[in-house]
Amino acid sequence: MSQQGGAGAQTESRVFATTRWSLILSAANSDADEQKARAALAELCRIYWRPIFLFVSRRGYPMQEAQDLTQDFFVMILESDWLKHADQHRGRFRSFMLKSLENFLSHAEERSGALKRGGKVEFVSWDDWMAEAPSQLSVSAQTLESLPPERMFDLRWAATVVEHALRRLREECEGKGRLRLFETLSGHLTAERADVSYASLAAALGIAETMVKKQLHNLRQRYRWLLRDEVAHTVNDPADVDDEIRHLCAVLAKTG
Repeated sequence: MSQQGGAGAQTESRVFATTRWSLILSAANSDADEQKARAALAELCRIYWRPIFLFVSRRGYPMQEAQDLTQDFFVMILESDWLKHADQHRGRFRSFMLKSLENFLSHAEERSGALKRGGKVEFVSWDDWMAEAPSQLSVSAQTLESLPPERMFDLRWAATVVEHALRRLREECEGKGRLRLFETLSGHLTAERADVSYASLAAALGIAETMVKKQLHNLRQRYRWLLRDEVAHTVNDPADVDDEIRHLCAVLAKTG
């Protein structure tokens, strides 16, 4: 895994040319790439739809109505001219989605007559969603109850970014026959060095402490790159990546 950092850096130089959000924005006023842009939009929505549902729920809507409104919201952005109104000056997909959702909910009663509940889109099965593994981020019920809708939206967004980066890292390790290494070390990817017992990890893995330090270092490097890659797909300007990561880290830190 020692060469992953170099490979990641080479890939990173190309990531913004094909980032989903920049593709959506660049195609907003052009029919040439509209099909690709809509596919990219659908993919971003599929990945980040949980924050939308939780935001709607936190606004006080009962479960069934929150499901219906979430479904209607996706019908609206996937089947309407929403794409044409995408603003390149709002460089973060997260920010633009939240603003669009707030506008949507403010006209929920008016829209309910114009949009058939569920439309022709079955965005994702609620049963499938509920059956998915819960977030690896542990947040107390008391903390969740006290969060306003906007904070809940950002927290679920940050959790999704982390989950996808971890899932990709796990898949990479499994593909290389290193799943046990991932399962043993993944809980220490963001831990302070003083909190890591290299001796215990070495004993669990049956390798030398020096090798544990090297492998954990490599995993951390790769994890950081995967986090950046996840965020990169949701911003238009590469300069926004670091700010977006800092924002998401701050959100997680406040609920830790």
